[in-house]
Amino acid sequence: MKTGFGRSTAQAHAPSGRPRGAQVECPVAHSNQTAGPDWQAISLGKPVALPMVSKRVGFVSLGCPKNLVDSEVMLGTLKRRGHEVVADIACAEVIVVNTCAFIDRAKKESIDTVLEMARRKTEGTGDLGRLIVTGCLTERHDEDLRREIPEIDATLGTGQIPDIVAAVEGRSTRVDRTAGRPEWIYDALSPRLRSTPSHTAFVKISEGCDYTCTFCIIPTLRGLHRSRRPEDIETEVRGLAQAGVKEVVLVAQDSTRYGLDLGQRGALAPLLRRLGAVDGLRWIRVMYAYPATVTDEILDAIAAEERVVKYVDMPLQHASEAVLKRMKRPTGKGNLLGMVERVRDRVPGVAFRTTFIVGFPGETDEDFKQLTTFVERAEFDHVGVFAYSDEDGTAAFDLEGRVHAKVKRARQSELMRIQKRISLKRNRGKVGSRMEVLVEGTHPDSDMLLAGRLASQAPEIDGTILISDPGERPPGRGEFVMCEITKGHHYDLEARVA
Repeated sequence: MKTGFGRSTAQAHAPSGRPRGAQVECPVAHSNQTAGPDWQAISLGKPVALPMVSKRVGFVSLGCPKNLVDSEVMLGTLKRRGHEVVADIACAEVIVVNTCAFIDRAKKESIDTVLEMARRKTEGTGDLGRLIVTGCLTERHDEDLRREIPEIDATLGTGQIPDIVAAVEGRSTRVDRTAGRPEWIYDALSPRLRSTPSHTAFVKISEGCDYTCTFCIIPTLRGLHRSRRPEDIETEVRGLAQAGVKEVVLVAQDSTRYGLDLGQRGALAPLLRRLGAVDGLRWIRVMYAYPATVTDEILDAIAAEERVVKYVDMPLQHASEAVLKRMKRPTGKGNLLGMVERVRDRVPGVAFRTTFIVGFPGETDEDFKQLTTFVERAEFDHVGVFAYSDEDGTAAFDLEGRVHAKVKRARQSELMRIQKRISLKRNRGKVGSRMEVLVEGTHPDSDMLLAGRLASQAPEIDGTILISDPGERPPGRGEFVMCEITKGHHYDLEARVA
């Protein structure tokens, strides 16, 4: 099997090391706050044995917010154990790379990063003596990684998060192939060192997926769907609110299937009402809804709960029935456009985000035309478009009717061109409106601007509010302010404090 782990895959954009022997100051990575009580106090009623020698540990977390939560739990576990988490990997004695392997581009980024860390170790950069690789890439390609990158000292699969201590402290670990599919999921007592801004936190409500979409490897990498108990999620969220978090983002591979394995169909609706009563929160956001399991009860809870933002993130993947059938994509009853209209009817003012895959095996010009027509008619607020990539281990890998790479790129560009025009139209329609904005801090491109987000914009993926006139007292990071929208761009908006 060709994996592409060879040394030639290292890219120039990978992190570069300092000259050997260079003197550097090693800042400690501080948590914004933990997800519950102070991490030093979380020991499940038992004393925490400290290591013989504390290690300086650097972390590189790749991929989605769900992967980031795993990284934060590993960080918290190591810090509770007594190890030092450093913000600069040049200072680390141990480096952990938590990888992603969902699509080819993510796998390549993970491989490049592991190779760069291996180079640091080989060249003797700093005090680095141990390299650990975790996450989806090791779950998928453990043997190949160990064979082709011998600098790797330990590997962990997605269900082995608690074993990070053994890996860091030198006890040999590797992906456990005898345990079957991963079953682990964290809980409210899991120590966690958050790396997000202090006002925003991701909360994983479930893990894994039961669907058999032909393009997706997630059930193999993450296991079957399993939900956390609602009271456990509430405990975590209350701890976050007490620590100053204002926005909680609920994530899962399939958030609207939440609770089904607990015998509770449609359990996301009562969970949202439960979390909506938590004092201190301003925004509760749900990501990764599936069309087949978005019930009227869930939509009604989003509409009715004041703290739940009117935002639906639903990956639709395509609009052609023929393509969706080959994808084995569950879409629920009725046509997709009718489903989008139902969401908008039940949640007035909702922002609708979706993603599509173009160039899926067998996708014809007519299939793609159906997709573009659907996007033009639906006028989504936010759209992501991915060109299909072959992923070994998926059913789609063996499908006939491959679409040429040039055609895939052209279709991706065409669909994004259509959405760019729609997005500009919708953003210009907001000019003159007064809207609540969550201030994220100084804009990275100019100290004269502040950056923020509307409730209709999820962190890092949906555009930014540029505040050019912050008023007499500029609002601080994590504050909510009323702003007047002054200009609409393709993806971003300009505003002034009202």
